[in-house]
Amino acid sequence: MNESAAKRTLPAAAMVYISGEEMTREVMKMVLDKWIAPYLDTSKWEYFDLSCAARDASDDKVLKDAIAAGARIGAIFKEPTITPTADQMKEMGLKKPLGSPNGKMRMAWNGYSIDRDTIVVPGLESQMGYKRPVLFCRHAVGGEYGAGYKMLGAGKVRTVHTDATGKETVIDERALEDKLNAVVTYHNPLDNVEQLAHHFFKRSLEAGVTPVVTTKKTVFKWQEDFWRIMKDIFDRDYKAKFAAKGLLEKTGGELRHLLTDDGVMKMAAWRDGGFSMVAHNYDGDIFTDLQAQIYKSPGFISSALTGVKADGSKIMEFEASHGTISDQYALHKAGKETSVNPIGMIHALRGAIDHAATLALETKQLDAGQVKSLHAFTASMYASMCEAMAGGKGTRDLSGPSGLTTAQFIDEVAKRLGAKLSDAADAPMAASSKR
Repeated sequence: MNESAAKRTLPAAAMVYISGEEMTREVMKMVLDKWIAPYLDTSKWEYFDLSCAARDASDDKVLKDAIAAGARIGAIFKEPTITPTADQMKEMGLKKPLGSPNGKMRMAWNGYSIDRDTIVVPGLESQMGYKRPVLFCRHAVGGEYGAGYKMLGAGKVRTVHTDATGKETVIDERALEDKLNAVVTYHNPLDNVEQLAHHFFKRSLEAGVTPVVTTKKTVFKWQEDFWRIMKDIFDRDYKAKFAAKGLLEKTGGELRHLLTDDGVMKMAAWRDGGFSMVAHNYDGDIFTDLQAQIYKSPGFISSALTGVKADGSKIMEFEASHGTISDQYALHKAGKETSVNPIGMIHALRGAIDHAATLALETKQLDAGQVKSLHAFTASMYASMCEAMAGGKGTRDLSGPSGLTTAQFIDEVAKRLGAKLSDAADAPMAASSKR
């Protein structure tokens, strides 16, 4: 890279950066140092440490602060974090149990969809589990994640709803005969299912894939309204558009519904891809774990939460769908080689930077030229990574025993990125010299 290009940095838009722990934290430190710092001015980024140690030390104030910043800024990148088990709590010396931060974030940011899509690496399509893209939209709130529970003995349980006027409605009454019972209460908010439906069908239409709604409404009668809302919106606003694209030819011209267990089997069988699914929160979590294993690994599945501010603008949080990669971190701590593929995290980082730039354009904090340059940078960063993978310079999950270590891969992509940006910086000069 020429000296002027090396010194030039682009102003990155305001964004929340949430750091995690273990091996993903180590990888992202290298990425920030070698792929981001030389090219972007990130002084407007706001950083929050959601490691267990930081959350414990602040009595989880850091989580509250991160949520407030995310609601204010609207663009968030999150590294994988640990939700500690009872054993991990003791190992880490934590004062009290820590719940998952994700559920609190999703509720606070008015989240309606968690998108988990297959990440396509050009040139490596034949190595993946689906031939064409697979999209998944998971309802972002409700279900078991927010459940209240008690472990109780024999007796009676009565569930009562009290409305704003004080009127009571008995939901359920039952006798408990066992000596030990798990009594669980949870609900599924449905007001934002309409937003989820439009989001799901628009994404599916844009990607050119056939949409499928999955529920267990035959047994869980309370899931009927989820399907009804989806179908009403589809029939009214999207059916004709999907039909015009030929995307309903295998569904009899209608929106397809699958029972959850049938959906699991179809997801494993439809290896050609080219479909999208939407489901309740917990079902969607299980479905996308299956999706990840069929496709290759959780590292090749994206994860993006979409919520909404009071003014209607989007809040988006981007993260990898995998965890903190504990096994590789154990090797790292022991001074041994690691080989971690960062594509899920970089896909998320690109999404967060791009979304932040789009928001900054809307609020006139950046101009159109700056936003275009930021998008070009993230595209170059992502392409450099994919080209290294497809060119036999990937980590060992792709390239086998001869694959690169984590540090070697970071350096390889840094070299390719530098060359791309140098070529881009020199291109106008080269063009003008030919006139």
